[in-house]
Amino acid sequence: MASGNISHVPAATYAEYVLTSFPELHDHRDGGASHPPSDAESLSSEESELDAPPDHGPPPSPPSSAASRCLPVRPVLAHRLNSHRLHVRAKAKLQRDRLLSGPMLDVFVGAARRHWALHRNLLCHHSERLEAELHGDGNKQHDRLELPEHDPAGFELLVKWLYQGKLDDVTDMADANQKYDYAVSCHKLYLLCDRFDMPQLKNVAMDQYRKGLNQAELVPDADEIADIYRQSPAGSPFRRLMTRIAARQIMDPASERDVETYRQCFESNSDFAIDMVKAIKHGTGGMLFDDPTDTGNECDYHDHDAGPNCHIKGKGRAKQGK
Repeated sequence: MASGNISHVPAATYAEYVLTSFPELHDHRDGGASHPPSDAESLSSEESELDAPPDHGPPPSPPSSAASRCLPVRPVLAHRLNSHRLHVRAKAKLQRDRLLSGPMLDVFVGAARRHWALHRNLLCHHSERLEAELHGDGNKQHDRLELPEHDPAGFELLVKWLYQGKLDDVTDMADANQKYDYAVSCHKLYLLCDRFDMPQLKNVAMDQYRKGLNQAELVPDADEIADIYRQSPAGSPFRRLMTRIAARQIMDPASERDVETYRQCFESNSDFAIDMVKAIKHGTGGMLFDDPTDTGNECDYHDHDAGPNCHIKGKGRAKQGK
């Protein structure tokens, strides 16, 4: 689709194919400079005629045969509207029938190689990258696709979107655990969309993931954050999201998580610490800390335990014992 929320488009209409087949509809909606009168314009014209006050004068005489040969006769308004709609629907149906026909592609997902048989035309229509991959070198086409590194839960959502044109909305789900599990599946879908270069569906998956966490009032633990960060390429929105979640947990005085909680993230992902510092700076609005070179807090940098050991004040900091 060119625009709009793909998760709200019913598959039966296949609106994306209609706009592709009828660019003049899109041009007219965006204020195209040159286009034939649309049904809406015709309807407006006809309605203005119908709204005119009735004329009780004598009926007009029928046109002469010569005049009838020269003047085109416009079809009835309802006929013109219905003909146009039927034409658009017929074109969409032809496109839909084309996508849901032809050879099937065997897809094996995950370590257990869960199997799906999907229409090759449909997959290639939505992913030019996959189309190029399946054609390979020369004229020979591959008849199977292996995705051992991906999760079947995410592929289920991809299949649903391909054949139904929408994703479920996490808002409609019953409890927090269901919302969180669905969010996890949306992350798996995101990885597949990244693999197939399907940016719009990828953005929908991200929106559902964030909404799921928010409504479930749950966030990934340190192990999950480490895994998601590691699976995401540098610069990925999911890396940015994970480090901001971790940073917020660290800065939240009511949270039990602290920097030590994320030690594994620092050890397994060399860039995680850098991204987290950036996230903290972003989250705090670049707040400037107190100057550590300013005098008056000498004991903060002295090498002594709590107690009367400071050679300047004669006693340690009271707050060191807390």
